[in-house]
Amino acid sequence: MTFKTVSASLAALLLVVPMAILTSCGSKEKTNDSLLANSDQKIGLLLVNHGSRSETWRNALLTLEKNVTDSIMKAGSIKGIKTAFMEYTEPSIATRMKEFDVEGYSDVIIVPVFLTVSPHTFEDIPTILGQKEDPQSLEMLKIESIERYTPTARVHLTPTLDFTAVLKKNVLRRVAELSENPEKEGLVLIGYGDEAYEKEWGELFANVGEYVKENKGIGPHSYGWCGHIAHYDPNYTTIAINQVLEKKEKAIVIPVLVAHDEMFQVKIIGDGIAKVDKAATRVAYRPDAILPDPEVEKWVVDISLQFASKLKQDVFASR
Repeated sequence: MTFKTVSASLAALLLVVPMAILTSCGSKEKTNDSLLANSDQKIGLLLVNHGSRSETWRNALLTLEKNVTDSIMKAGSIKGIKTAFMEYTEPSIATRMKEFDVEGYSDVIIVPVFLTVSPHTFEDIPTILGQKEDPQSLEMLKIESIERYTPTARVHLTPTLDFTAVLKKNVLRRVAELSENPEKEGLVLIGYGDEAYEKEWGELFANVGEYVKENKGIGPHSYGWCGHIAHYDPNYTTIAINQVLEKKEKAIVIPVLVAHDEMFQVKIIGDGIAKVDKAATRVAYRPDAILPDPEVEKWVVDISLQFASKLKQDVFASR
């Protein structure tokens, strides 16, 4: 049993799959549907997110599952959908994978609802599922009392959200809702971040900032942190805002966070804004999040069905 972490380029290759027509020697041609009906393949979908102590945050991810379920299930290739929280609360990844095993699933597609690359995708999730023995992840799981479980079902991990244009469009829409005079405004992006992937996060934010500048005329842009990299310090938000205000009259602050968590959007980012001189008139901010977003829902639907199609074709090709 293998655990596949798929990069953006590899994912693109995996998703282009030729349709195979299989025939039985000495018998009439069988359709793909009849082959699938005779196989033991049963595909499940698990939407994995970071987890939070905030009920508001958790509800946003459960709403995401609810909103994509009909579109995914009507395609017929995926037989069950669940959501798992990696940390802080149940249902955990281990809990959900046990359920899939009990229900007889042969394959489970895992869609990580994270913004970009991080140890969560490459180390923590594989370690939780018994596919890796990363020392740092093992220590993290021990500290956070996160259960490990090696499933019977084969596990298939999709790319994370930043490999699409979804995030750029999401931020542009939210900026447009706050903007009043683009020529006098700059953009500040505040994220959670991770020390091990600070370079990748920085590149992501730079690309998003340039996209907003090209499409809305708002620039310059800067970014700061409210999570791990900042050690939950609001001063990082203040610094990022002041960098923009050195050149522009007003800063538009966008929380680049998957869902709303009172600790981050209200406490840390809010406290950072409060330290800015004349913040009431020089800072535009709404404590919102990436979710809800129909484009994110469409991304989840598309990538889930594409991976399910690949898994079906693998079964057909092996018969």
